[in-house]
Amino acid sequence: MNPRWRPSDTRHVQQPGGLARPGGEQHVRRSVSSPLRVIVVLGMVAAQVALVCVWRLVTMVRRGTVFSHAAFRYVDGVIGAIVAAALLWFTVTALNAPGQRDDPGVTVIMGGVGLGILGVALIVLVLRMLLAQAVARDVEAAQM
Repeated sequence: MNPRWRPSDTRHVQQPGGLARPGGEQHVRRSVSSPLRVIVVLGMVAAQVALVCVWRLVTMVRRGTVFSHAAFRYVDGVIGAIVAAALLWFTVTALNAPGQRDDPGVTVIMGGVGLGILGVALIVLVLRMLLAQAVARDVEAAQM
């Protein structure tokens, strides 16, 4: 226990509604706007969808069933989650843009990050096309 602390020294105690200050004034915390909260929740949902789909694909790889038509559902889920994340990021960029009139470079960088996220979706789409070719070859080989 701190020897200089006295029980009557409770000036900086957290109270509901703000931080109590010695003068009795309350420090009101700014809350995050509602659209941003909705975007964060939707982003978390998109991340969970992507993680579950990747988990199911890894399970299919372990079982040796990844070269089947059932895998396309999960690959499409990953692509959809990545595109949704990019759209949410562009929404955050649009909400942030009016506050960046003095320094528009931040908005340009945020837009570039959004394009990078869409680039990841494009790479996964190309991998889906390769999976489609591999499934077709696997079916063709099984018929021989």
